[in-house]
Amino acid sequence: MDFQQLADVAEKWCSSTPFELIAAEETERRMDFYADPGVSFYVLCPDNGCGDSFHVWSESEDCLPFLQLAQDYISSCGKKTLHEVLEKVFKSFRPLLGLPDADDDAFEEYSADVEEEEPEADHPQMGVSQQ
Repeated sequence: MDFQQLADVAEKWCSSTPFELIAAEETERRMDFYADPGVSFYVLCPDNGCGDSFHVWSESEDCLPFLQLAQDYISSCGKKTLHEVLEKVFKSFRPLLGLPDADDDAFEEYSADVEEEEPEADHPQMGVSQQ
């Protein structure tokens, strides 16, 4: 995928997150992202024919520890797309952005569903005769 296509993928991803693509440098194959309150990172994109993977980093010491999850993901087996990498970075930064963890949302919804169920004591159990 050429760099302009990658930049288009990044712009589309930004439209559904708090991040903004603030710079895209084709010569360095680098894209810089920023979101309030001061969350920034950049992605280095691999060359077309090269076997390299994406690389994420932040020049902010506050942001850097949060990127560990995304860095581990990128270095794990298998080729990753830019969208997959950006999604993992977004998940890593959710606490810094003041957003609930995505996994917590799913758990809360599941818990809420369970709590709303009515007890089924009125229904006879299978194999139990009522006299």
